[in-house]
Parts: sequence; structure tokens; C-alpha cells
Amino acid sequence: MKELKFDANGLIPAVVQDASTREVLTVAYMNKESLDKSLETRETWFYSRSRQELWHKGATSGNTQKIVEMKYDCDGDALVVLVEPAGPACHTGAVSCFSESLVAGEPSISANLGDFAVMLELEKTIRQREQDMPEGAYTTYLFEKGVDKILKKVGEEAAEVIIAAKNRDPEELKWEAADLLYHLMVLLQEQKLPLKDVLGVLNKRKKPSAGE
Repeated sequence: MKELKFDANGLIPAVVQDASTREVLTVAYMNKESLDKSLETRETWFYSRSRQELWHKGATSGNTQKIVEMKYDCDGDALVVLVEPAGPACHTGAVSCFSESLVAGEPSISANLGDFAVMLELEKTIRQREQDMPEGAYTTYLFEKGVDKILKKVGEEAAEVIIAAKNRDPEELKWEAADLLYHLMVLLQEQKLPLKDVLGVLNKRKKPSAGE
């Protein structure tokens, strides 16, 4: 803490990034108290300049940000916070607060990450279904039947994807692919394997090894 330089108002800017994708999610401010809370809870706390009070990201929406790593720059007057987001970072429902462009460029992966927010929401919903087991819910039914039933459904949906692809039917394929992804996410939850771990494998694979 002694290495950090807070401004005249006792604040320091914090750039929040997704730990997996490195997409910038938001920029907010911390004071010493919110920084202490962030370090203590391992979730992001900020200081609202407009309301002049501390606020815990996700306290109302549930879209918390688990801190993976926190860095400060060479001058000690800015922070970078790498997080695992439990949902969209922006109050608009977008993954990132940075969705508008001043200079238009070629579409990039990071520019379209908002399209994948549904996967995080789906993971969260499936996890909640397993905890609450609401009566009548299909996800509850799968968890009640157990891993064998879930595996059977994954296999069935994979076969349906193959058939749709062989039939060259994009309309059918998108629905069957969605069914497969859903059942795969249920399986990951049953196995207690977070989606981020799977994404971590893909991230490692995209990095060229030495000599390539």
C-alpha cells in the first residue's frame, strides 16, 4: 500500500480486465478503504465519486468480480485488476463498459465478446438450479437423474448436431448446437469443472510453442 500514490481526493484509478480474455471491463476509482475491502474479500470494491460512498460490484445484480491478480504501474498511481466476472460488468447488461468506438476498425474477437455473455449467465443459472433444485425445471430433472442421464443427453445432442450438419441445414444446426452446449454446460457443473478452466485450455492452445 505504501507504494501507491492516491490523488488529492484520496483516489486511485483502477482498470478492471477479464483475467481470461484481457478485455477491459470498466474503469473505476478506489480509495484506501475500498482497496482494503477488495484485498480482504478478493472481490472488487470501488468508491463512487458521484455518491461519495463505497460500492461493492455485484452486490445488487449478482455480477460480482473475483479478483485473480492486482497490479500497480511504475509510478504507483494506477491499478490494473484482473478478475473473473460472474456476469456483465456494465449496468447496461454489456460485458464491458467500453462498447462504443471512436475509430472504426476491422471486427475483432474482443469487440464481439458481448455476444458470449450468455455463456456466463447460463453457467450461473445452471449452478443456481443445482443448488435450489426448483420443482418442474428441466435442469433439476437432469441433476436428479444423475451423470448417466446427462451423458446420454450429451451423446444424443452431439448426434443431432452431426445429422444437422450432414443435412446442410443451418437452421436446424444452430438449434441442435445450442442444445449440445446447454447439456455440456450441465455436465461441466455436475463434474464441478468451471467453464473458465475449459477456456483456459483453449487459451493455452492458441499460444504458439517454441520453434513454431
